[in-house]
Amino acid sequence: MSKSHDKTFKLFDEKSRAAELGGGAERIEKQHAENKLTARERIESLLDPGSFVELDKLVVHTCRDFNMEKNLIPGDGVVTGYGKIEGRLVYIFAQDFTVFGGSLSRANADKQLKVLELALKMGAPVIGLNDSGGARIQEGVQSLAGYADIFHLNVKSSGVIPQISAILGPCAGGAVYSPALTDFILMIKKTSYMFVTGPEVIKAVTHEDVTKNELGGATTHNTKSGVAHFMAEDDDQGMMMIRELISYLPSNNMEDPPRKPCTDDINRREEKLQELIPEDPNKPYDITDLIGAIVDDGAFLEVQAHYAKNIVIGFARLDGRSVGIVANQPAHLAGVLDINSSIKGARFVRFCDAFNIPLITFEDVPGFLPGTLQEYGGIIKHGAKLLYAFSEATVPKITLITRKAYGGAYCVMSSKHIGADVNLAYPTAEIAVMGSEGAVKILYRNKIETEEDHKTVVEEYQDTFANPYKAAEQGYIDEIIMPRDTRPKLIQALEMTENKTETKPPKKHGNIPL
Repeated sequence: MSKSHDKTFKLFDEKSRAAELGGGAERIEKQHAENKLTARERIESLLDPGSFVELDKLVVHTCRDFNMEKNLIPGDGVVTGYGKIEGRLVYIFAQDFTVFGGSLSRANADKQLKVLELALKMGAPVIGLNDSGGARIQEGVQSLAGYADIFHLNVKSSGVIPQISAILGPCAGGAVYSPALTDFILMIKKTSYMFVTGPEVIKAVTHEDVTKNELGGATTHNTKSGVAHFMAEDDDQGMMMIRELISYLPSNNMEDPPRKPCTDDINRREEKLQELIPEDPNKPYDITDLIGAIVDDGAFLEVQAHYAKNIVIGFARLDGRSVGIVANQPAHLAGVLDINSSIKGARFVRFCDAFNIPLITFEDVPGFLPGTLQEYGGIIKHGAKLLYAFSEATVPKITLITRKAYGGAYCVMSSKHIGADVNLAYPTAEIAVMGSEGAVKILYRNKIETEEDHKTVVEEYQDTFANPYKAAEQGYIDEIIMPRDTRPKLIQALEMTENKTETKPPKKHGNIPL
């Protein structure tokens, strides 16, 4: 090898090593001391071994103010590229907190935009590993412009390719809006937080004392705000959760979700389901027991498990097919629909519809939650979001009524009347305007004189409506099934609806009640 070649290759090695070192050994140690992986370690943990291809490794910022020209680090605080998860192409960017606190410059905004544009063109998911102090102050409007460009591309990509955000450190100010525009947000306990304005600003303006974790930690956003969808113990677990999530999703909106080989008997019957629904209609049970018993190998990836627990959403497989599950949860607030559960359900239904994932609904709902807090909070428009989402969805829709289906909530939960393809019910199903006690008070107001008369008319109402047969006589229920047969019946329905096509009237877009 000639000396000139040797020198050239040596320069390449030096620049490459400088980029890989990021902010230097000391800052990397500090990152580890805070129980956080570096950007490159996270990518290594997330992607299939040896599959990562880095882009723009040597990019540096162009800022010439505040002596920034003297501080140029290759990569400039974000690692970008593409790789594979279970052999499938994904695009990725990982902010490097060791370089300028991972702050966004015009240069590294352009790196992220390049990855987003490639993902959109190639039809592959994009995953953002966020660990950033926000906009790079030294760059002013250049940094803000970079954020806005990213937001614009997030919106353009919405419903076209899956977008997943992991919050792995601080995420403040404008930085929170790109994750908020993506489909799923994962946070890490104790090391990640996101908020529009930090504790110091809040104290100055509203005089409230609040810590970063209380204000925008993983627990806060997974339980109180509903901003986040998943919570992991550490970075490695977070990366594994993203890998699992990706396994249920298609690469883009023109593809079907990947189908996996199924070793779980499709005709498996579960005798324990015969006893799951209590005889007392007011007694709770856990709907996840039903879900776990009927899906392939009992594997259910619950989404927003800690928020609005009266509704359960998540991904599973039936005969290897990916499905989205929406289920009322009688074990929490009797499974009633309220503002938070309606929004949670609607967002999930729209995601599944955008990405060709069939929807299976398990219904046991006594109605909408009454009260001034709900009415003043807009339960009418928020409940309408869930109604709108189910009605708008054109993917296969299969609904099973396990017990109560009362009032407007019966209509909203993917009923036959708003376009469900297959509607099943257990013999324990009750389909009525309201519960028997409430109905009797209205139907027989001032007419019931004795306790015996009251008991008689309640039993009469229950005989009429506390079963699925009236609805089945009208064709609103396609089939009444025994609980033990749930798995094979749902798989049959999925097979039947596999090639469903439904054309909506031409329009720019509907006006969902936001």
